[in-house]
Amino acid sequence: MLTVAADPRSPHVPASASDRRPHAVVIGSGFGGLAAAVRLGARGYRVTVLEQLDAPGGRAYVHQQDGYTFDAGPTVITAPFLFEELWTLCGRRLADDVDLRPITPFYRIRFDDGTVFDHCGDAEAMRREVARIAPDDVEGYEAFVRASEAIYKVGFEQLGDVPFDRWTDMARVLPDLLKLEGWRTVHGLAARHVRNEKLRVILTFQSLLVGGNPYSTTAVYCLIAYLERRWGVHFAMGGTGSLVRGLVGLIEGQGGALRCNEGVREILVENGAACGVRLASGERLAADVVVSNADAAATYRDLLPAQHRRRWTDRRLRRARYSMSLFVWYFGTRCQYPDVAHHSIVLGPRYRPLLDDIFRRKHLADDFSLYLHRPTATDPSLAPAGCDAFYVLAPVPHLGAKVDWRVRAEPYRQLIQQRLEETLLPGLGAQLATSRLMTPQDFQDRLGSVHGAAFSFEPVLTQSAWFRPHNRSEEVDRLYLVGAGTHPGAGVPGVLSSAKVLDRIVPHADALRRPDAATDDDRHDRHESPHAHAAHRLA
Repeated sequence: MLTVAADPRSPHVPASASDRRPHAVVIGSGFGGLAAAVRLGARGYRVTVLEQLDAPGGRAYVHQQDGYTFDAGPTVITAPFLFEELWTLCGRRLADDVDLRPITPFYRIRFDDGTVFDHCGDAEAMRREVARIAPDDVEGYEAFVRASEAIYKVGFEQLGDVPFDRWTDMARVLPDLLKLEGWRTVHGLAARHVRNEKLRVILTFQSLLVGGNPYSTTAVYCLIAYLERRWGVHFAMGGTGSLVRGLVGLIEGQGGALRCNEGVREILVENGAACGVRLASGERLAADVVVSNADAAATYRDLLPAQHRRRWTDRRLRRARYSMSLFVWYFGTRCQYPDVAHHSIVLGPRYRPLLDDIFRRKHLADDFSLYLHRPTATDPSLAPAGCDAFYVLAPVPHLGAKVDWRVRAEPYRQLIQQRLEETLLPGLGAQLATSRLMTPQDFQDRLGSVHGAAFSFEPVLTQSAWFRPHNRSEEVDRLYLVGAGTHPGAGVPGVLSSAKVLDRIVPHADALRRPDAATDDDRHDRHESPHAHAAHRLA
């Protein structure tokens, strides 16, 4: 795991004094920030990535403990072509650095009554599984898949990397969204096609993977079902951290730099344009463009001074709806559980009432539904020989629930352990070799997420596309946003696509080298400000 900042004296990282390329500063090294850095480097920028933690990755940080390797966050890799594009921009192949393996089943779903459903990408196998638990819903299921495909082709292929800068951008796609029934919820669209309650859960739980309640999230997110079928679910050998390390290598190969243990205190603004950042240490870095991969709400609330904000005021941020949070338990066992799939969903006795507790009532219930990740099912090297590495997460309310996690964390972990012992991991307590926890408080304190929300703004219709914080900041020129809190939203494909949007809205570095060659109209069309070079006055 990469644990130190890139050395600016390295021959692969030119010093700013000798590198005359326009400078881009990227705040945060999550997948969105790293992808943005690669794309900016390919467009002629000298890039500096600033990370407040001691190693890159953000939510994709890697924990090493007692011989076990734990990916802190993302474990489901879909749309691998989005990673491949980044390697191609650098004249390389993804396979040069990362070994992605397809996973089947995608998820093994266990209902509270013991019913098991293997969710996979094979159409015929899925028909058989559906017929086994809901024989009257096979045709309805296939109709849902067709609806998911239609939404995918518009919502992901056509709009996933398109900026929504103006309300007219939203108005232009509104007819398509209405035609595709985007006004429905995820659960509402599934319920329109199938009647069996278990099948409805199977078709809707994926919205929780991007922070959305299937009973309130726009049906546009039903595209996830077809995205997974079209591209599969993959795992990076060595863990998700191998993708992080590969992206850092691409950035350094472009002459960019990663600086860890460097928190940003403020985005600097001059004449209406972002011109650099001030670090927690007091150091000021000049920049021609600034890209924030920090939590979108925190970017505006904490990093951009209030006098520069007209839309994302403190009042508006307080009134916004935020996603749920997560309770994550990472643990290693002294034995192996070979019958446990790579990805398991362990559902509790309640579904909608539990989601109401999490999203609406902000109540921490004693029951839960769990996602269990067993990466050693695919890559045994992530644990000592004969052992297994796991993490299990439970969706929980964000910090608006006023839960004191210093008190509640261990009792809640014990409840989860008991549930796992009763279902998939008998004798777990006696086999535990190592353990660590992450709570909503950690999402706030360690990752800088407002309210400890694990996925930033909740993906309801009124907080999607144009209604979300824009990729090109509405507040100041030369400031751009990537990551879960901006368009198109959370999830690895979403944050990678948010970085792809930059190709459409950030001027090419060559345009900044020749400011006098552009007319005022040209600057407006490319979103270039007459103040583009204010940053250099900070240097």
